[in-house]
Amino acid sequence: MNQNFEIITNLQYRVQSLNARVRAFESLEKYTRMKEEFKAQLSAKDQEIRKLKGEVAAGHRQAVTVRRNWTQVFDDMEKEHTQELEIKDREIKKLEERLLNTKEQLDDTNIKFRDKCRELYQALTELEEEKGKNQKLRAQINRDYENSSIPSSMKPNHKKITNSREKTDRKPGGQPGHEGHRRKKLVPTNTIPIPASAEHEGNPEYRSTGKIITKQVINLSINVTVDEYNTPEFRKVSTGQRVHADFPAGVVNDVNYGGSIKAIAFLLNSRCCVSIDKVREFLFELTDGELQISKGMINGLCKEFSDKTESEQKKAFADILLSPVMHTDFSAARLNGKNVQVAICATSDIALYFARRHKGHEGVKGTPVEEYQGTLVHDHDKTFYNYGSAHQECLPHPIRYLKDSMINESGLVWNDQMRKLIRDMIHYRNNLDPDTESDPDKVKEYERRYDEILAFAKEEYEYEPPSDYYREGFNLCRRLGEYKDSHLLFLHDMRIPTSNNLAERLLRVFKRKQKQVMSFRSFESIEHLCDCMGMIESLRTQGQNLYASVASIFDQ
Repeated sequence: MNQNFEIITNLQYRVQSLNARVRAFESLEKYTRMKEEFKAQLSAKDQEIRKLKGEVAAGHRQAVTVRRNWTQVFDDMEKEHTQELEIKDREIKKLEERLLNTKEQLDDTNIKFRDKCRELYQALTELEEEKGKNQKLRAQINRDYENSSIPSSMKPNHKKITNSREKTDRKPGGQPGHEGHRRKKLVPTNTIPIPASAEHEGNPEYRSTGKIITKQVINLSINVTVDEYNTPEFRKVSTGQRVHADFPAGVVNDVNYGGSIKAIAFLLNSRCCVSIDKVREFLFELTDGELQISKGMINGLCKEFSDKTESEQKKAFADILLSPVMHTDFSAARLNGKNVQVAICATSDIALYFARRHKGHEGVKGTPVEEYQGTLVHDHDKTFYNYGSAHQECLPHPIRYLKDSMINESGLVWNDQMRKLIRDMIHYRNNLDPDTESDPDKVKEYERRYDEILAFAKEEYEYEPPSDYYREGFNLCRRLGEYKDSHLLFLHDMRIPTSNNLAERLLRVFKRKQKQVMSFRSFESIEHLCDCMGMIESLRTQGQNLYASVASIFDQ
């Protein structure tokens, strides 16, 4: 209620004020006053406008003058700038021409540089390849029996061994005071007395000492003895059949050769590697032309000896399987111009040769290696790792390969360290009493040094990778690490040798025969020869008289 009253009151005041203003306008007093005020204000504004127009006109004139001056300046500057631009354009054109020429020259130079780089890269590549080939060829040339598996017979020009002894005035031979080794006297078969000289006998100046001085002249006499068997012949009346008493065993032909002749011919041909023609010629001359043995008879002696020793071969086969250590290896043979293989299985008193068509598992079949359960000693033929219970590698081979690495990888150190270590281990083992065991602490120390050298070798090959043309040293390093147990087994077992020299020596006997024969004509002849060589070697190691033993076998 109060609020509405206040609003009405305010509205009434406003109405009164507006009414007063309306009355003022209706009386024209307000309008006249306002008109006069407007005229005064308009006059003042007109003056102000005129003043401002004057100022604007003056500013315009000044602006025109300034614009004219600036236009002149701009024109002059543009002219100078145009001249400078023309000069710059001419210079730029010259520079562009020079740049174009320089770019063309640079392109030509880049092409020539690329060509030269390509030629240089090709030359460096060829040089690197030639260096590799040179290293490979030099390694092949430098290989001999001292740093590879090449036998000494393949390198006839051996290094001359210098004589380090000081030259003296003494005569060659035994020196005074040295006990001489005289020839052994034999039981005399004929005594020829020499009478005393007349100068000494009956001369009072000489007295007999009672001592008889004897000197022997030893000769060899070859006599041909012929045992002729004869027996009366009978004829059966009813059938006409002719009969006679039986001759001794082996007496079949009209003329038969005994075991002594067969043994001589057999040993000369099979063991001494004398050709069949030379054997015939030798026996012919030795008997003053009485013996004229045929080639076929001499050639068949191997088969005959092999057949007669079949039971001994089977026994040797069974005995060698019981040995704790066995040596084995392969060697090539020639059959009608093609390669075949000869396997050797040997112990200190048994040797067995086997003719095989190929190496590998096919060559092992039928040999003692196939069923052997002991330790095999070999030359890192990986086939043998599938047989036997343990393995020992022939250490002279890595020693020679390490020397080859020392020659062709002179910047490396591990090869010399490993070579010295292996030789030191072999020396330690060889100086041990066979009845004693090796020192476990010493063996551990050797194994620790072995591992350290191989670790150092890996670092050296990482820093200096092996060449594509010579990787023998790197491959040997990997082999020594992978087959560590097979290289160090000899330190743990005194029965195991450090090398496979036994098998290699026995194979060398066959190689000498192969060199004399040149090429066998049938595989059966190699088989018979292998059987015979094994039995000959076994008889020899048993301390028996080889000739007498062979002769007795032929007489069976």
